[in-house]
Amino acid sequence: MESASSLSVLEVSAIFLSITALLAYVNHRFIGLPTTIGVMVISIVVSIGAIFMGFLGFDQLINYEVSLLDQLDFTEVLLDGMLSMLLFAGALHVNVNDLRRYKLPIGLLAIVGTLISTVLIATALYYLVPVIGFELPFIWCLLFGALISPTDPIAVMGILQSAGAPKSIETVIAGESLFNDGIGVVVFVLLLGILTSGDIPTAESVLHTLSVEAGGGIVFGLVLGAILNLLLKGIDSYQEEVLLTLAGVIGGYTLASHWHLSGPLAMVMVGLMVGNHGRSWAMSDQTRHYVDLFWELIDEILNAALFVLIGLEVVMISYSGNLMLAAGLTILIALAARLIVVGLTTTAFRSQLKLPSGAWKVLTWGGLRGGISVALVLQLPASEERDMLLALTYAVVIFSILVQGLSIGKVAKSIAVR
Repeated sequence: MESASSLSVLEVSAIFLSITALLAYVNHRFIGLPTTIGVMVISIVVSIGAIFMGFLGFDQLINYEVSLLDQLDFTEVLLDGMLSMLLFAGALHVNVNDLRRYKLPIGLLAIVGTLISTVLIATALYYLVPVIGFELPFIWCLLFGALISPTDPIAVMGILQSAGAPKSIETVIAGESLFNDGIGVVVFVLLLGILTSGDIPTAESVLHTLSVEAGGGIVFGLVLGAILNLLLKGIDSYQEEVLLTLAGVIGGYTLASHWHLSGPLAMVMVGLMVGNHGRSWAMSDQTRHYVDLFWELIDEILNAALFVLIGLEVVMISYSGNLMLAAGLTILIALAARLIVVGLTTTAFRSQLKLPSGAWKVLTWGGLRGGISVALVLQLPASEERDMLLALTYAVVIFSILVQGLSIGKVAKSIAVR
């Protein structure tokens, strides 16, 4: 098979889009899993098959796959390409009134929970991995905690729709996942700065960075959302209005990143503004129909492509026996940290949260990790520590999506609905 090293960006994109379409067809026609899970399962099977064929001496397929993936910057594709549109599409259909009703658990889990989980995972990893023969400096453990703690809105919202969770719990998990990835990214960037520079920032500089990036991203998103709604109100032509939303999302995310504001949080706010106030005030029925249809298609296509990429990237990971043990241990650590954070939140604020009995089960098991964690770990500087964290991240992400994602429906059905 010819090497993919000389392909253009257009050719690489065409290949990945074709692979995604084919795997989505196979899943829908023969397997019947939710699209995101189904395409990832098939792509993982393809990757494992390529690895096995390589062991047998038939290395053309794995060489071609590796060559193809080498030309695709996963971090750039997700963080600078897909993420803005996926977050906007996810927030577009979230009811602000529901978010206000459950603002306490959402805020606690998204902000306090992410920070506590980062420390818990880092501490456990630091003290437990030496038992199986690995050493990780604490700063690397903190980086892993920051990138793996946020629940991924792309994974969560794509699977929750078919999980059958009570509306209140679905709102909390979806709201948390929309906001905590922005918090996690900011914390990760701060820690990565410490790793690369060696300088420990003061508490004042950390708070300033958090307030500027996170707070600035929220304010920018609100302003952009208001401007976008005014523009949508000024015309009644669905073609131009759909184009305005697309330009607002891509251009707004780019501008937020240029100003060092949190692009993810900005896009969440724009999506909430357009999806709530803009939908009722600035759009006709026809425009609402086409805007919803367009962004639903964008969401489905990009989600499928992202999960195919996650599955194919498995060929880039090298697992040894001890590393497999470390991966299994890390999965347990991540689940335990999630359970502690959710347990503390639901126990301490039981009367204020107004959630169904046993909500902690769905909140814990529904804390899925996805592409954002993979994109962040790939930003780490090349080293043995990075290779190890990459393997651990993939283990948690794949377990999260395949095991937790496929069984969250059963867990949700066990909850007593108020």
